[in-house]
Amino acid sequence: MAPPLGNDVHTFRSGLRRSRRSVLGGLAALGAVGTLGTAGCTRVAEASGKKGGDLLERLKAQGIVRLGIAGEVPFGYIDKDGQLTGEAPELAKVIFKRLGVGKVQPVPTEFGSLIPGLNSQQFDVVAAGMYVNPERCQQVIFADPDYQMLDSFIVRKGNPLGLHSYKDVVAKKAKFATGTGYAEIEYAVEAGYKQSDILIVPDQVAGMNAVEAGRVDVFAGTALTTREVVKKSAKAEATAPFAPLVKGKPHVDGGAFAFRPTETNLRDAFNVELHKMKQSGELFRILRPFGFTRAEMTDLTAKELCGG
Repeated sequence: MAPPLGNDVHTFRSGLRRSRRSVLGGLAALGAVGTLGTAGCTRVAEASGKKGGDLLERLKAQGIVRLGIAGEVPFGYIDKDGQLTGEAPELAKVIFKRLGVGKVQPVPTEFGSLIPGLNSQQFDVVAAGMYVNPERCQQVIFADPDYQMLDSFIVRKGNPLGLHSYKDVVAKKAKFATGTGYAEIEYAVEAGYKQSDILIVPDQVAGMNAVEAGRVDVFAGTALTTREVVKKSAKAEATAPFAPLVKGKPHVDGGAFAFRPTETNLRDAFNVELHKMKQSGELFRILRPFGFTRAEMTDLTAKELCGG
């Protein structure tokens, strides 16, 4: 059960995991890495001086790759049977097997600790559906996105205030909520919403609960998570997906695997297999059971999303 909802943007900042989509998460906690949840997990070997890195060769030799995950459905999590699953881990299982690495091992941590954990050798790759943005591209290298994502709102049935964009939220002075560290915070602020007035909740379930209880008029999240969570609600619905405005232009996010900056050889080999799966349709078949639609398939590149 989610903690009781508070009244301001600071309520849930302490002690809660961050969303994979945070525009701040990649910059947070650079000096400290969160406690890792996999028993017996040890540090990976230090990076070599080989141009492009030799991690792929080392992973083949040891037969296992450690995946940093943030415990967020449907991106990467441990299910009720204790098994690793989610769109990113299931994709990783296939690609790494084809790269000669037969086993994956989850290393759960908070979202804000994923990039610091990766760069301090706590695991080999981030497999958490992490959004690619210029700030993170200064710290890690990304594969090309395996999915793209628009935003959507959770509102009361019938959408009584007619909320379909962040501008609508501002114009109609709606009570607005989103998740801890979500990129939607920035999108709302850019539209003119006062950040101190945003109610921050842990996740989309808590957001839906706030809408149902009338604490807020709207909760903003990804199109995928909002449409999935409202399936269980008799009082709330999800709006049609839309692209938020960034610097006045419609913006589409893309989620991808992250690697240490020295490991370009591994990233490039991963990309080769990923693009084969995009072309064959296999990628969509893997992601579809987690709620992804063809609208979330993408040809976006990491270079585009990194700003170059």
